[in-house]
Parts: sequence; structure tokens; C-alpha cells
Amino acid sequence: MGTTVAAMIASLALPAAALDRRVRIVNNTGFTMVRFYGSNKGSDSWEEDILGNDVLPSGSSVMIDFDDASGYCKFDFKAVFEDGEELVKNNVNICQISTFTYN
Repeated sequence: MGTTVAAMIASLALPAAALDRRVRIVNNTGFTMVRFYGSNKGSDSWEEDILGNDVLPSGSSVMIDFDDASGYCKFDFKAVFEDGEELVKNNVNICQISTFTYN
């Protein structure tokens, strides 16, 4: 009976492709974020600036959908601020968090 229950639970688990990949990026640094990049672990570049022509002032947040159809849950984040400082965080599991805060 234990095997049957385990099989039922496994069949109800969502595949990685169906996981929610939306993350709220919060800027609490005291500086305006002028660029933000999020690249999956299978990528060898930062790709495009997700903020585009927008900026993220300190005290603000933005919801970003990281679903790039790759199936990856682990992403590297890079934030660039108005003073030129860059903060990089590697291996962020976007399938397990809903908010990421820069302090």
C-alpha cells in the first residue's frame, strides 16, 4: 500500500515545466536599479536587460516572469545601479521563491 500512495503523490507532483517562475524583484538599496538581468544556468550570457527602458527606484518592486521555456529553475541575477555598482547572485531557485530583495 505504501508504494501505491507514493506513486499517487508522484503523479500529482507538477513537472518542472509547469512551475510558477514569477518572482517579485524588490529594490531596497537606496539607489535606483537601472538594469536587471536574469539568465538560466544553461546560458553563457546575461541576455537582454529585463527592465528595458524602465528603472526600479529604491523602495519599489517589479514582478518578472522568468519562464523562458527552458525548464530551468536555477537562474543567475545581476542588478546594475545608478552609481555603477553591480550585484550578482548566482543559483537563485526561482521555482522555490516568490520574492527576491536587494538590500
